[in-house]
Amino acid sequence: MLIPFSRKNGFQLLCNLKFPAVGFKNIVQSGLILQSISNDVYQNLAVEDWIHDHMNLEGRSVLFFWRNSPSVVIGRHQNPWQECNLNLLREEGIKLARRRSGGGTVYHDMGNINLTFFTTKKKYDRMKNLKLIVRALNTVQPQLDVQATGRFDLLLDGQFKISGTASKIGRTAAYHHCTLLCSTDGTFLASLLRSPYQGIRSTATASIPSLVKNLVEKDPTLTCEVVIDAIAAEYAAFHHIENHIHLINPTDETLFPGINSKAKELQTWEWIYGKTPKFSVNTSLNVLHEESPLEIKVFIDIKNGRIEVCNIEAPDHWLPLEICDRLNSGFIGSKFCPMEMTMLTSILRRTCPEDDGLHSKWNILCEKIKAIM
Repeated sequence: MLIPFSRKNGFQLLCNLKFPAVGFKNIVQSGLILQSISNDVYQNLAVEDWIHDHMNLEGRSVLFFWRNSPSVVIGRHQNPWQECNLNLLREEGIKLARRRSGGGTVYHDMGNINLTFFTTKKKYDRMKNLKLIVRALNTVQPQLDVQATGRFDLLLDGQFKISGTASKIGRTAAYHHCTLLCSTDGTFLASLLRSPYQGIRSTATASIPSLVKNLVEKDPTLTCEVVIDAIAAEYAAFHHIENHIHLINPTDETLFPGINSKAKELQTWEWIYGKTPKFSVNTSLNVLHEESPLEIKVFIDIKNGRIEVCNIEAPDHWLPLEICDRLNSGFIGSKFCPMEMTMLTSILRRTCPEDDGLHSKWNILCEKIKAIM
């Protein structure tokens, strides 16, 4: 039987408990259950950072529920070019985010629940949290076969992954967060998390592909709302805290001083792409010349998201060597991204002779290179 939960507005929470204006730092309760009213991935990730950095977790625990509009989230040490289809993300207007925890890449939409368990470093226990989720799910549907694995995933019917885990362990505080697939768009998930890019060599942490399934495919009553209430009830009972989900606004500086600067940092190119571990691209591109295919070799080293070494080799009879050399030197230091490539090629073209045929080949080559970015 589910315990009915009320959802209090975050401002009411402050007033009723007489919290100081500095936000949640000095909460005296033994625990809290929070839920974000935002569906913005950067704002919700910023809440995690803020609680981890500022809240005193001694003697208390916090559970944070959040859901995002369509977005792809990579781990702290991952390479987005290896993990997802960046061109499709751009075409569909889907946000890409890099979180501060490790682990693999995940797709979020409104059919996915994100849960973050905050504790002190000493009390950090991922398996305990996963077993709590399993108990909550079995409260709603006792026949549901869900088990936690040694990799800290949750499997449905012994084979379908419904939850993946990541964590951050600080000097004194820690958090464990996980996903829970209720009614996510599986087709979109599969297409976005399939990288089309060839020839990437990297030491970045790679995701492990898994078969996935939504809970509603097993039981249509297991909606996000039902599952959130069940987990919150189980969490409240386990931690002996009040059975309320407190709604919070991640942009509210009275609750979370300085949080908007955290969200802004998470949106920067320097964080999302620039934090990618050093990698290289070694591939071949094919172009047509008088109905015959020509091979163009491309080798690029990328460090901090910027091109460090560039070596584009095209047949000299198709594109003069000096033009390739100009491209190679012109790209050094630039961001490894299509927008930067478009801007640079436009600038470099102005240094070339007015030769329509040459410019056409230049454009073809640059479009081919942009496709691997």
